[in-house]
Amino acid sequence: MARKKPKPKLRPKAKAKPRAKKRPPNARKDKVATAQGSKRPPVAAQHGASGTATMSAAAPSPAVAPPLPFPFAAQPDTLQGWLRETERRLAEAGIESARLDAQVLVAAVLGGDAGALRFAEDRPVESRDGQRIENFLRRRAKTREPVSRILGKREFWSLDFRITPAVLDPRSDSETLIEAALPLFPNRAAPLAILDLGTGSGCLLLAALYEFPNAVGLGIDASAVALAVAADNAQRLGLAARAHFERGDWGRGIAKRFGLVLCNPPYIAEAERASLPPEVARHDPPAALFAGPDGLDAYRAILPDLPRLMAPGGRALFEIGATQGRAVSEIARAAGFAVVEIKPDLAGRERCVVLANG
Repeated sequence: MARKKPKPKLRPKAKAKPRAKKRPPNARKDKVATAQGSKRPPVAAQHGASGTATMSAAAPSPAVAPPLPFPFAAQPDTLQGWLRETERRLAEAGIESARLDAQVLVAAVLGGDAGALRFAEDRPVESRDGQRIENFLRRRAKTREPVSRILGKREFWSLDFRITPAVLDPRSDSETLIEAALPLFPNRAAPLAILDLGTGSGCLLLAALYEFPNAVGLGIDASAVALAVAADNAQRLGLAARAHFERGDWGRGIAKRFGLVLCNPPYIAEAERASLPPEVARHDPPAALFAGPDGLDAYRAILPDLPRLMAPGGRALFEIGATQGRAVSEIARAAGFAVVEIKPDLAGRERCVVLANG
């Protein structure tokens, strides 16, 4: 009588058929997964979800093929799953900072500190949060949009700045100008007038005002949209009472004198456009990047008019490209300036020219 029991082997087939009919969307996804070469296990096997009879160890059925691996569109359902998958996708896109970017993007959706996520409980992630992570991930991997632009903010000099497509994305290299300014004015409590030419997001001016509590500043930019971003940042950082912003063409039409002039002009040569990383070429405003065939047009426009704007004993600090120290120094000397110093950035590249009235 015991040999009459092989017949139940047909039961998994009978149970599998109606369940397969309930999953037509996954059938399409399985084809996509196969094309993408996904090697992840089926949902039920990975997450312990309730599966069909073909997933039961007690009643295996070689006659019924297991479901194909699901594609990324099916989404991980845990925090650690999202971290792993996001890092993998970014690494495959050729992004060197894949792990850090993954942590920042996931943390932006789920909350908390990005660096602490690896110690977090492997908690479930709701579908709507997963969709937001997926949206961020596609923007970073497919269009190479920087994380700062996806989130709409960038930390500069330990301050949080709002950024938009209208302004240059502040970079840590530009902090070299603030580092160079501090020892020039050792009495930080003294009154100081600061001019920021090409202010963009206002990061240089506002960082300087943060360090010099009795200073006042004027930010100039040709873009009214950029000036609105700078003014908003001043308000958010509690510095609006000491910061003023005006639309202008570098120093033209300004009658005041300033003890400190800051400027991060465009300095990339047109010939270098094709060699820029996509994070820069596709997402920074071109007017903030390019300055003629040799990248020096902005210095030629600004420096000859600048001495009249400098107060006695004042200093002007200009950001430069890594190979432009000599050329910018020659333009500055021709305009009547003395080159006090060429300060390197943290990577040892020439980054800031410090000028004084000759």
